[in-house]
Amino acid sequence: MLLSGGVDSATAAALTARDGFALYALTFAYGQRHAAEIEAARCVARALRAARHEVLTIDLRAFGGSALTADIDVPKDRTPEAMAGHIPVTYVPARNTIFLSFALGWAEVLEASTIVIGVTAVDYSGYPDCRPEYIAAFERMAALATRAGVEGRQPVRIRTPLIQMTKAEIVGAGIAAGVDYALTLSCYDPSPDGAACGRCDACALRRKGFAEAGVPDPTRYRR
Repeated sequence: MLLSGGVDSATAAALTARDGFALYALTFAYGQRHAAEIEAARCVARALRAARHEVLTIDLRAFGGSALTADIDVPKDRTPEAMAGHIPVTYVPARNTIFLSFALGWAEVLEASTIVIGVTAVDYSGYPDCRPEYIAAFERMAALATRAGVEGRQPVRIRTPLIQMTKAEIVGAGIAAGVDYALTLSCYDPSPDGAACGRCDACALRRKGFAEAGVPDPTRYRR
């Protein structure tokens, strides 16, 4: 289970646990500006009683190329039309490919048949590695790249329980599954004490989701 500590990954993890899977959670400290999400992931993993939670350190700041891993301003106060217009500077090059590759390696060791990622192709920031065709392509690659795939045993599947859900539907599903969203953090540019900025794309999508779901947003926003 790829677990970032945000709304989507926490919901995907809760739905997966509800369906009877044991959770082996994987979080990355990759040099992200919003490193406070790592502690949020730890809190979510504990709340969901994950069988194991690993936090791996990799340094994507060495490459940069994103507002999350370089000294580039995080966009603020953008309209939904602007967010849908192009791939934003908060996109981290090849991030999901890197994360899924690590997850694939661990899945082989665990002899796990399923990797779960909380991507959505509906209310999202336009990242290319959140699309269904990308997930299908990675799954095909995994069948070629792993011992289980080559030997004809049970191949690794990529499970995307949220991919066709709006943010409001995700929040509703999470509430039904018992997610404590006060533990989560979505903000791309939180303050040092972990308060969300309330103005970045991630905050805007989160606030929209809670409002449309009719659920109070427990996020602590910067005043």
